[in-house]
Amino acid sequence: MNIVMTQGKRTVAQRIVYDAFEQMEEKQPGSTAVEMLERAIENAKPRLEVKSRRVGGATYQVPMEVTSDRSEALALRWLVGFAKAKKGTPMKRALATEILEAYEGEGNCIRRRDEVHRMAQANKAFAHFRW
Repeated sequence: MNIVMTQGKRTVAQRIVYDAFEQMEEKQPGSTAVEMLERAIENAKPRLEVKSRRVGGATYQVPMEVTSDRSEALALRWLVGFAKAKKGTPMKRALATEILEAYEGEGNCIRRRDEVHRMAQANKAFAHFRW
């Protein structure tokens, strides 16, 4: 909920999140919104990412494993960020759509996760710079 909040308006953020949960339950009857959110986050979590390391005047993109806290934070940040980027649709509908797409294993968050994984895979040769 705090990730959705802007300018300290907590009640607005709560209304957006709960309305999005209601819309999700209407579109996917039989499962709760919290279960769908947990599975969407699990699907969108990155396992690897690249970090820049400067070695001898050259900068290398070194693949690193992502901690569980960071991967969860990234997944949530991506869900809310892509929902905010959908201009012309109300935030509650955009958030519900993003969560449902991630729940089903598709959408912008999954594409971003795959992109991060591809970058890490492409730079696997620099893994020995990890420390």
